[in-house]
Amino acid sequence: MSQEPSPFQLLPGAAASPVLLHVPHSSRVIPPRVRDGIVLDDAALEAELDHITDSHTAELASLAARFSATTPWRLVNGLSRLVVDPERFPDEREEMLASGMGAVYTSTTHQERLRPPGADPEPLLDRYFHPYARAMTAAVDERLAAAGRAVVIDVHSYPSAALPYELHGSGPRPPVCLGTDDFHTPPELRALAEAAFGGFGGTGLDSPFSGTYVPLKHYGADPRVGALMIEIRRDQYMSEPGGPAGPGLGALASALATLVDALTGG
Repeated sequence: MSQEPSPFQLLPGAAASPVLLHVPHSSRVIPPRVRDGIVLDDAALEAELDHITDSHTAELASLAARFSATTPWRLVNGLSRLVVDPERFPDEREEMLASGMGAVYTSTTHQERLRPPGADPEPLLDRYFHPYARAMTAAVDERLAAAGRAVVIDVHSYPSAALPYELHGSGPRPPVCLGTDDFHTPPELRALAEAAFGGFGGTGLDSPFSGTYVPLKHYGADPRVGALMIEIRRDQYMSEPGGPAGPGLGALASALATLVDALTGG
């Protein structure tokens, strides 16, 4: 019997680096036991994966780690967000649940049914979501212990045209969107990101996606934990919706490495 793919990997960086690159949505892998609970046929599922996957972001983070003077740490999800979305919470706010995009999705990007009515999310949460959350919490704790601070940089992408599931898709869609948090994104962190990615036609704040990911243990409680979400518009580096990467990937990785080095230095 084939072994189920590893749910995630913590890839080590320099011992004293405070930076943790988090890549939660780059994979298309769905274990067979989870595929059995999805109502889409194979063609429809592949199309949905094209739209929902932040394609090539794991490669982007890998290149950035290679380009950085001090290697950051990376936590990379090995499974599709159609298994569970590790950046949601089990008690996700009502608007996300209403759109079918809680911790376990029930709807697609085009608001079609993904799972049967009344499907129990608890087995998926127990098997995949909670272990991931514990691993992320431990990774942040390890950076705090080693470096005295931690900076979580989420690496995401988003389509150039809004999809039906987006709750705030009518706002600006800049080449690079920076998602922030009032507590965990100090002005200095935002300024460093704006400088690093300023050569891509401009950055924007919290549109079309907002917020950051911080483990619940630290959220709103530990000012030593900084966080920023980087959402790269996909036409900057790949063929949409789910095509190959283009030459923009390397330039974006260099920009991310510039941010990593600035954060590591101060």
